Amino acid sequence: MVRERGWGVVLPVKGGPDAKSRLEPGLRAHVALAIALDTIAAAIDTVGPERVVVVTADAVSADAASRLGPIHLVPDAGRGLDAAAASGIRALQATGVRAGAVLLADHPCLVPGDLREALAQGAAHRYAVVPDWEGSGTAMLMTTDPAAFVSSFGPGSAARHEALGATRLDLPLESLRVDVDDEESLASAVRIGVGPRTRTALLGYAAERAGHRPHHQ
Repeated sequence: MVRERGWGVVLPVKGGPDAKSRLEPGLRAHVALAIALDTIAAAIDTVGPERVVVVTADAVSADAASRLGPIHLVPDAGRGLDAAAASGIRALQATGVRAGAVLLADHPCLVPGDLREALAQGAAHRYAVVPDWEGSGTAMLMTTDPAAFVSSFGPGSAARHEALGATRLDLPLESLRVDVDDEESLASAVRIGVGPRTRTALLGYAAERAGHRPHHQ
């Protein structure tokens, strides 16, 4: 597989019982980690494990991510998503990577071809944002000047990133731009086609629910 070698990818992972808090609790328990791992796996397949940085304070997520390959793990100090992204970018710089992308680990249908295309488009810009499918949030933030990296994640972040100087790239890449925050967006991801870990987790959730259904006489 040809990898996008000029780039590194930073993936902040919340992990733990509060991850994906807008999902129904039983569903969340099954799929939150699987969604993160499918996203991380796609990044590894795109740029190689040595160029992937996972930032998390959750030991379970860190252990599971490390089993995917020799990635870089950075502890999340708990100062918010922007601080986690910045610490991941600094970790990339320390490895000598010249361009960095911050990708939230909630894209279970992400395929390497789409991520590779987005990175190739981002290479033409000092600072670029790929909005989510709704257009208001940020799916991925890219910079070819990591020393000047800045971010402002959260609701409505795409416009804030543009205001900070990012070039907006409305790329026709569904697997990258559909992120999972709630059950509606999870259903959209399933329609596109989720990764193997998320698919297995959803099957497990469905089987558990079926096993708990009352039997009618």
